[in-house]
Amino acid sequence: MTEYRPHAFLLTILLAGICAESIWAADAPKALPFRPGETIQYDIKKLKMRVGQASLTFHGLVPLGGQSALLITFTSKGMKFFDEEKIYVDPRTFLPQRVERDLNIFGKKERIVEYYNAHEGSVRIVKTAKGETTEQTIKRSVPLDNIYCFIFRYRVSGKFIPGETFQIHLPTKDVQFQAEDPRELQVGGKKIAAHYLQSDPAQYRVWFDPGTRKVPLRIDGAIGFGKTAMIMVDYQK
Repeated sequence: MTEYRPHAFLLTILLAGICAESIWAADAPKALPFRPGETIQYDIKKLKMRVGQASLTFHGLVPLGGQSALLITFTSKGMKFFDEEKIYVDPRTFLPQRVERDLNIFGKKERIVEYYNAHEGSVRIVKTAKGETTEQTIKRSVPLDNIYCFIFRYRVSGKFIPGETFQIHLPTKDVQFQAEDPRELQVGGKKIAAHYLQSDPAQYRVWFDPGTRKVPLRIDGAIGFGKTAMIMVDYQK
């Protein structure tokens, strides 16, 4: 099993000619296969029925606590649910730094902020609901990850070779991904041979476009309720 190592990813960036100082430059995202403004629209389907819509947007570099972070926003909405996540990402490792989440499930509103410390392998979770705020800290011996950080990181550093494996450490569980042989996927009325990742435990499945941008065409298991699939319906680069 090959385990994902943030330092190896940083070395890859360095070998590509991006020095540490340029990471913080305004044009740093030019080195990535996706650019600020990229927006991917999805239908959320459950049992093949459309139950909502979702989007992933890459914003590029933004200020965060006196430094810079990459910002990804994820939004999902449907009948009686809404979820918006602002995911601040370390530009050097593509590990999460902070996640700000606003939820409204059947009228129950929650505000959750997750403060990640990759060096300590911890995340501090602050939740506000019904006017009350609670706090919890999860500490582990490994850098903690986020599923969308992993997907974008894999778009940058993954080889997309069948048999390639990655271990990621979410706050409450470990997940191993393996690249498998390309799988046929229906996209925009056409069938394509998409790159394919399968997780163990079998919660997540991700199909990627075989082009240079490696767009995630379908994501299974990332929505927090039931067995759902996010299937791309529109892409703006």
